[in-house]
Amino acid sequence: MTSRVRTQHVQTYDCTLRDGEQCEGVSLSLKDKLRIVERLDAFGIDIIEGGFPASNPKDIEFFERVAHMNLAHAQIAAFGSTCHKGVPADQDRELQDLLASHAPIVTIVGKSWDKQVREALRTTLEENLRMIGDSIRFLKDSDVSVIFDAEHFFDGYRANPSYALATIVEAAHAGADTIDLCETNGGMLPFDVSDIVSHVVKELPECQIGIHCHQDAGCAVANTLAGVRAGATHIQATVNGYGERVGNADLLTVIADLQLKMGYRCVDDLSQLTHVAQFVAETCNRALPAHHPYTGAAAFAHKGGLHASAVSRDATLYEHIDPAQVGNHDHILVSELAGRASLLSKAASLGFDLRDHPDVVAQVLAKVKDREALGYSYETADGSLALLIARTLGVYQPHFTLESFRVIVDDREDTGALAKDASSEATIKIHVAGDRFVATGEGIGPVGALDNALRMAIGTSYPELDAIELVDFKVRILDGNVGTGAVTRVIIVTSDGEESWGTVGVSDNIIEASWNALVESIEYGLMRMGK
Repeated sequence: MTSRVRTQHVQTYDCTLRDGEQCEGVSLSLKDKLRIVERLDAFGIDIIEGGFPASNPKDIEFFERVAHMNLAHAQIAAFGSTCHKGVPADQDRELQDLLASHAPIVTIVGKSWDKQVREALRTTLEENLRMIGDSIRFLKDSDVSVIFDAEHFFDGYRANPSYALATIVEAAHAGADTIDLCETNGGMLPFDVSDIVSHVVKELPECQIGIHCHQDAGCAVANTLAGVRAGATHIQATVNGYGERVGNADLLTVIADLQLKMGYRCVDDLSQLTHVAQFVAETCNRALPAHHPYTGAAAFAHKGGLHASAVSRDATLYEHIDPAQVGNHDHILVSELAGRASLLSKAASLGFDLRDHPDVVAQVLAKVKDREALGYSYETADGSLALLIARTLGVYQPHFTLESFRVIVDDREDTGALAKDASSEATIKIHVAGDRFVATGEGIGPVGALDNALRMAIGTSYPELDAIELVDFKVRILDGNVGTGAVTRVIIVTSDGEESWGTVGVSDNIIEASWNALVESIEYGLMRMGK
């Protein structure tokens, strides 16, 4: 599927560094924030909101540092609120801090819902209008661009449309460059947003209208698109939808939809989309959800046999766009649902040409189904699948054989029954090419101790191990009804610095399951290196 002809530009405004950091579990260092600015600038985002100047030492230094960055495209916005009730704008400390940030754009938030004015601000409707107008005029007199965020605009419009409109009319008359309509509580539906934005665009035809949506009703992206369709030309959102409560609209999904589905222009190189999503997720120390639209690892994954077979002939049969347009790629998942076409495609991606081996294909599919019935999963365990194919083909040669291993977990406390600072020790006896090696490794946990001991035992024979690193470890209890006797599935993700692969181990003994996944991660890594 190709995109429509791109015409009108929609201004992109990223608020990941403020709204996104309000997401539970996200905390960005100064270095993190500057790196995100650099990456979003390279992507072509128009405006990047940096946060509250003078709210804390980190943000003060952020604005000092970002002012000296040689940004190619983006402008930085400082965020704050209107002047306080009863305080003249030119005497308001927060407005002065906004100007002191030297950001070329200032975004100020003001109330547009009469209930918020009375109950949150505890002031009169008239004073709120004064706060909005005076604040914007003061900032405009200082020669900065001003974006007015009309907080709770949609709730305010439904409750008292004349007053909600009065707040943004006041902002427009005071000189605001953009009026941004905030769907703050996240409860609106697309048709509500469309109707309200259409009315605002008619009321303020000379003013740029923006849209800022939250995800509480699951409609943040749809509401943003509805706003643009109704006439908004400025979108505010966060990368990957990070934000307070259940999050904001995902800026990257909105950009892709606008460019690929609706014919608007936001950025020049959409193929960076997936990398931007992954970069920001990693910087925020969060995993990018596999099922995220456009950018997730499963966004173009095919598991069902019919789907995989059809995609191998014509990808458009089950893919709404070419994944390369957003920097992603399709891949086939092999599971008990897989058919011959799925396995052939997956095997080829792993380096095995099985087209002339129909018996091997049948055997591998049978083994996958049998092993998944026992709890194995090969969807994210490419390394284990590759070893299963190699064993079935008869080309697998183990790099070492196990004689035995033993793991000791030790903790000594004199403060009660609870353990603290436990450590693990593993002793391994291994045979490599006829030689016997015995090694003992230590670690905080038993898997770390086993990994260290194994590397000590075979490292001399395989120095390539230095490039292979365990990067993730997941445990899943498959049958919780049998308590501590439950079968456990362990998935280990390993990387050589360029690519990563998963391996799986299953057992009713968690240490055994971990060992088997660990061994396969090393075996596959060495096999990839041609050892």
